[in-house]
Amino acid sequence: MSGGSRAVDAPNYDLEMGAFREGERDWKFVKNDGETAFDLKVNPLNENEAREETSVVERIPSKVGLNSKQFRLRRAVSDVRFKAKLAPVHPDKKSYSKWETIVLAYQTLGVVFGGLGTSPLYVWPTIQISNPGETEFLGVLSLIFWTLTLVALIKYGLIVINADDHGEGGTFAVYSILCRNANFGQNIADPSVYILAGANMNKETRAKESESTLAKKLRHFIERHERAKFVLFVMVMLGTGLVIGDGILTPAISVLSAMAGIQSEDPSINTSVVTWTSAAILVALFLVQRFGTNRMGFLLSPIMLIWFLVTPVIGVYNVVQYYPSIFKAISPRYIIEFFRVNQKEGWIALGGVVLCITGAEASYADLGHFNKRSIQIAFYCLVYPSAILTYAGENAYLIAHPGDHKNAFFKSVPKAVYWPVFIVATLAAIVASQSLITGTFSLIKQCTSLGCFPRVKMVHTSADQEGQVYSPEINWMLMVLCIAVVVGFQDAGTLGNAFGVAVVGVMLITTILVTLVMILVWKLPWPVALLFLTVFGFIEGVYFTAVCVKVPHGGWVPFAIASMFLAISFCWNYGRRTKHSYEVSHKTSLDNLGASIFSMGTQRVPGICFFYSDLALGVPPIITHYMKNVRTLHQVLVFTTIKFLPVRTVAPEDRFYVGRVGFKGVYRCVACYGYQDVIDCKDGAFKDHALRSLQLYLENEERNEPDANGMDGRTPSFQRTIAAHNLEDLMELNKAREVDAVHVVGKITVRTTESTGWFGRLVINKGYSILRILCRSVVKELQIPPANYLEVGMLYEI
Repeated sequence: MSGGSRAVDAPNYDLEMGAFREGERDWKFVKNDGETAFDLKVNPLNENEAREETSVVERIPSKVGLNSKQFRLRRAVSDVRFKAKLAPVHPDKKSYSKWETIVLAYQTLGVVFGGLGTSPLYVWPTIQISNPGETEFLGVLSLIFWTLTLVALIKYGLIVINADDHGEGGTFAVYSILCRNANFGQNIADPSVYILAGANMNKETRAKESESTLAKKLRHFIERHERAKFVLFVMVMLGTGLVIGDGILTPAISVLSAMAGIQSEDPSINTSVVTWTSAAILVALFLVQRFGTNRMGFLLSPIMLIWFLVTPVIGVYNVVQYYPSIFKAISPRYIIEFFRVNQKEGWIALGGVVLCITGAEASYADLGHFNKRSIQIAFYCLVYPSAILTYAGENAYLIAHPGDHKNAFFKSVPKAVYWPVFIVATLAAIVASQSLITGTFSLIKQCTSLGCFPRVKMVHTSADQEGQVYSPEINWMLMVLCIAVVVGFQDAGTLGNAFGVAVVGVMLITTILVTLVMILVWKLPWPVALLFLTVFGFIEGVYFTAVCVKVPHGGWVPFAIASMFLAISFCWNYGRRTKHSYEVSHKTSLDNLGASIFSMGTQRVPGICFFYSDLALGVPPIITHYMKNVRTLHQVLVFTTIKFLPVRTVAPEDRFYVGRVGFKGVYRCVACYGYQDVIDCKDGAFKDHALRSLQLYLENEERNEPDANGMDGRTPSFQRTIAAHNLEDLMELNKAREVDAVHVVGKITVRTTESTGWFGRLVINKGYSILRILCRSVVKELQIPPANYLEVGMLYEI
């Protein structure tokens, strides 16, 4: 099953899924081409039907005191039985008191709004107008006001912020929503993640009956055309690459703009001094990343609070002192006059004006660390009015001093408070840099969790906040690229050419994705979605044409970064999907598995063997390869799969899916995590949780009684036989736990055959093979002692 799954003719099990409706007794999950992926039958599982039943769904009756949304799925494919509780994979959203929301709003100042708050440092230095006058300054202020109002306040603050994935924001969150509501999952190699997550999609899951004609046509078009899904995937990864580019360019332009204040006060200071001072600050900033923001986080919000209070005061002072009628620029007629007078030069100036909304995307991407209300309160009550007053003061000053527009912010600061403001500006620039750096770490973690990027080392720097992560490899890469950008450009104005491309590019991609969410998920009337796409697509499209002019003058940098990220992601994703397709087509049948087990006799090695593979449904070929060569089995064998689902988080109580695999002492365990979850690996915690889940599974079966309503369909004698076997298996499991467990991991080498085309050979033999050597295995994160760790090699010829 590729991508997602769709339920057809399903019984009315209240999973809050409109697709489940009354129908025939038998229902199924099907692929796009109509081929049955697997059947679910509502017939009772009894002694005679145990070997023939494909699977059984039992609803726990509400009359026994359980919630009607709780279910137990019991699958029996031949002798395979897989049992799992289908409960919401998302913990209930935490409710916040008014005081807690205010505290969160205060904390957002240092984490979310650093980029947006410090943008006055570099907007005017990047605006290219030869001889600006009153018309230009009023026109630019009007453009800034309406851009902030329409894009930052309305688009992100009111609309896009609602496109959250159970509290998580960002490009990947939107893509995750779309993948779970339709078969768009180009990035997910293993479709089993949708089987595991699909029954827990809650109210955002699409209800076909309520879909408009346009929504059905659009969804069917994307689902049936692999190219359309690929374009959507490329769009998401390109947007992610541009955000990572932001993580490189924001520290560079923020610190470089702040350090330009030295040169503004003393023009005799050489540009190289500003450049290397900025580079030294950035090196120090990246060196302290390993300590995490948790230890220095108490400084971030106070610094930005001071910034957001000081800059508007200076702005008001400049308005009163130089041009009290500056707020007439709110009228859009000044925009019209600006373009009438400046024409092409005015259009090119948009490439600098757009930097006023840098950081608007961050207010959405950082949604998972706070909540909607806290971000909205901080933005509406402080950030937005502070930015408007600061820009108004800058332009009021420039009307009186038009020659200072290349360093507008520091020139507009009164002499009496210049150096204190310079210190606050430098600290605010560092805070803005910190926000984008930590955001990049979090974004890379999401990419690796969903299989879109090779796994890298992730260190969790906070015991309380799971979102605070640090990657040494990514940190050093960011530092090298950031220093290279600073030394290469040496000027905030020139660097703004590159920065604008990244800012507008990711906003355009977000607009397109949210439009799809409006149609396919929110079920809004198509004129509403079209209005959203038209208004914001037009605004951002005009800005994009302006920044594209700057591509030869530095705008190529974010495209180069995004292209490099996209190439790595494509190679990794293509290789994973190819490898998964091979494993699915070469799965070991239960008959062959049984023959391999029985050929080893009844004697087994004491203890437990965890055999890790990527295949959640079925037995991968490397397992029989291992049995054939080792020719021995442990007392208890657990086929273990670690899966990251296209959801933000999985509740701990719903993390482990366990069941039998038809033979004595052979079990399956699927550990499920969301893309923001952390694998608990301290002191063998993962192994303990898995065995505890298996023990609870056997205990529940051992004391399981026939259904009071007769729905179970089992005879009392058959039930007693099952209970006796379960008690024996439970005793054997407890005995095996006394011996140290062995962890076996497959080390797969993928190679193409001569019949494969040149492109496939290049991607698989070169790109994917190199990335597999460089990346970290998810099993390595479990911190398994070397004495208990065993790798088994196998070659896949594709």
